[in-house]
Amino acid sequence: MGQIKEFATSDLALAGYLKLRGLELVKVDRSNPRKAVFYFDDSIDVAEQLMLEFANSDFRKYDAEIRALKKLIHR
Repeated sequence: MGQIKEFATSDLALAGYLKLRGLELVKVDRSNPRKAVFYFDDSIDVAEQLMLEFANSDFRKYDAEIRALKKLIHR
């Protein structure tokens, strides 16, 4: 039985996108209280491609707009 290939990211929006696209979240490392790291099973070797897809997606644009709005209300 092969070992799981993991893909890690601390980007919450990217992590959400990877889950949306079907990658399985295998663990979350919360050892750093300022930043969580999400680990996904990337045994099918698609995470890098999905990361590029995310960068050009409307999902990323939506996330950027939400962040901008949060900045307006949390001044």
